Amino acid sequence: MNYIDIFLEALSAERGRSKKTLESYASDLRHADASIPVGLMNASAADVQDYLSHLPDRASSVARKASAIRGFYKFLMLEKVISENPAANLELPKRTRALPKFLSLEEIELLISSAGDTKNSVRLRAMLELVYASGLRVSELCELPMTANLGDKLLIHGKGAKERIVPMHERAQNALHKWLELRGDDKSKYVFPSSGKTGHITRDGFFKILKKCATLAGIDPHRVSPHVLRHSFASHILAGGANLRAIQTMLGHEDISTTQIYTHVLPDKLKQTVQMHHPLGHNWENKK
Repeated sequence: MNYIDIFLEALSAERGRSKKTLESYASDLRHADASIPVGLMNASAADVQDYLSHLPDRASSVARKASAIRGFYKFLMLEKVISENPAANLELPKRTRALPKFLSLEEIELLISSAGDTKNSVRLRAMLELVYASGLRVSELCELPMTANLGDKLLIHGKGAKERIVPMHERAQNALHKWLELRGDDKSKYVFPSSGKTGHITRDGFFKILKKCATLAGIDPHRVSPHVLRHSFASHILAGGANLRAIQTMLGHEDISTTQIYTHVLPDKLKQTVQMHHPLGHNWENKK
């Protein structure tokens, strides 16, 4: 009996589990099962810990795999398939967390301006303005439904089917309005429709156009990606004095510790303000 498949079937029945999440769980669990000599079903706590310790040094990847393993064993315990949980006291290896890469304000301006030199420039400019104005994930941008447009705000359905409202500044509103006027009465439910099977512009499609924009703007295309634009949004507004909790909400981060990584852009005076007044500020200093 393949308990990994049974676990995945149980997950798919839960609300809020996206196809992408299920694919990640499947990939992570099968990798662990194949990598641990005795397999996941017969693994001890030491086996699981050893497996995680020898994974490549990418903190987010290790944390994701650990989460999948914990979920799998929790499911087996609830189903009374196993009597002891090998992941009960699992510790993640301590790894250096990479600082987010971001562009300067001048580079962002150059990138957005370069959209005027590409095919479908009005659509592209609207996409670039929205990412930088609201810090959207690339999937949230590409799959943005028409119902998300609230005028000066966007209603975003993020990870885990969680909703959040993010503001748009006037320039982003204007760029979106121009695109929607040009788009006309297209019957698609998506703001950025496509004739492809998804019905909307794909992540890869946007990624490729973004690389072209970078080249036209004279920026190394290796430094530019949708996630770098999201990082730039967070880094710039934090450096401008925005509240960490507000940024956490706009980015859709579940944990404030994820947002705290952006404090690397703060001048010393603002860092002191965060440490003194933020409820987790003292913890941030200790984690540096």
